[in-house]
Amino acid sequence: MNTIVNIVLLLSAVLFIFGLKQLSKVKTARRGNTIAAVAMLLAMVGTLLELQLKIPGMNYTWIVGGLVIGAVIGAVFAIRVAMTSMPEMVALFNGFGGLASAIVALSIFWKRVVEPETAGTVAAVLGTPPAVTLGLSILVGGITFTGSIVALLKLQGTLKKGAPILLPGRHLLNILLGISAIGVGGWFGFGATELSVSITSIIGLTAISLVLGVLLVIPIGGADMPVVVSLLNSYSGIAASMAGFVINDPLLIIAGALVGAAGLILTQIMCVAMNRSLANVLVGGFGVQESGPQGSSEYSGVTSCGPEEAAMLLESAQSVIFVPGYGLAVAQAQHTVRELASLLEANGAKVTYAIHPVAGRMPGHMNVLLAEADVPYEQLVEMDVINPEFKNTDVSIVVGANDVVNPVAHKDPASPIYGMPILNVHHSRSVFIIKRSLSPGYAGIKNELFEYDNAMMVFGDAKKVLQGMINEFKEL
Repeated sequence: MNTIVNIVLLLSAVLFIFGLKQLSKVKTARRGNTIAAVAMLLAMVGTLLELQLKIPGMNYTWIVGGLVIGAVIGAVFAIRVAMTSMPEMVALFNGFGGLASAIVALSIFWKRVVEPETAGTVAAVLGTPPAVTLGLSILVGGITFTGSIVALLKLQGTLKKGAPILLPGRHLLNILLGISAIGVGGWFGFGATELSVSITSIIGLTAISLVLGVLLVIPIGGADMPVVVSLLNSYSGIAASMAGFVINDPLLIIAGALVGAAGLILTQIMCVAMNRSLANVLVGGFGVQESGPQGSSEYSGVTSCGPEEAAMLLESAQSVIFVPGYGLAVAQAQHTVRELASLLEANGAKVTYAIHPVAGRMPGHMNVLLAEADVPYEQLVEMDVINPEFKNTDVSIVVGANDVVNPVAHKDPASPIYGMPILNVHHSRSVFIIKRSLSPGYAGIKNELFEYDNAMMVFGDAKKVLQGMINEFKEL
């Protein structure tokens, strides 16, 4: 039986690695997700078998009950969540992952130290490595939990509509709390010999971690939420890996380390895509101009048209690039975009989709959205590859994107998005921008593209506008 358990756990670890590798490409992402889900199932089965070996005759009632309840909740979430709310769900799952790791560490402290009323420091009772990782699991898990809840509220627009909340002296406060966490954690693990002091210390460490999670995320604006969600995902993996050390579970250590490393790599990729350092993101404030507005926010010379004029120009287009943004998700217009693209292809046009790394509210948001509408994977083209193609493109259609197509990123050093790589839609022969109004994006600044001679605004709900284009196109 011991050999079977080891084989099951080893197979689970291998499948986690393979599934993560498959997630690196849009075409294989769905398969990778399925493989990772199977790996998690094997991990649970292997763990339960291992428990049976360690504790013969163990009662599985509570464990099975927890599995059933968790499976039902997960299924309901997965079925009912809208694509526009997927980033919020990811943030919530990150938070639950961090909370679970912290609870595991707290339960070990209770079972091994509090219940037996063991005298001596936690390090003396558990050993130095478990004591250190126990404290880290609580600290990182607590930060992940409350930070993810704040990120969720910002994504929903519930918390000041996603705008940065800049507390006076926030950097000093965070530094003091960080130092306090190290001090309290050290005392909890190595200094407190009395049980009551150990309990007080662990309560203090937990409270500090929860407060830190809130303070680290509230100064970060909505424009940086994709990076923050990715970073919190990494935190949840690190917390899980720490919990694995606490309970001496190699599989949890491996799975947590994979999630932590993957999250950090993705975070770095997104920071590069925004031309900003991770430290700059964490400092926060993106979208708030503390020294006043940069230039005029008023528009002049904006040209607008309706679906009929757009359809007439599209009829003669030989190449069309769609540029999706969060507005596409809000309008649930992905299927309508696909229908229009099919009409254009039938008319002889080459159709592609330009994907900016930080378009939408989470990494890969646009890829997932368009995949749901059965857009061919090969038509989804990353920014670096598609940018040289715009100058040879007849029509670009921007659907709900804003900051990621703003030419000011190339021109104005005073702009908060200066230097950020953008999709060069302004190089196209003609650009249609589907948007409800001239309101700014998350960066809170004017989009100069709206005033370009080759750009035309098509105002309205993205789904209705695109459907109007389809109807007009069919009548031509």
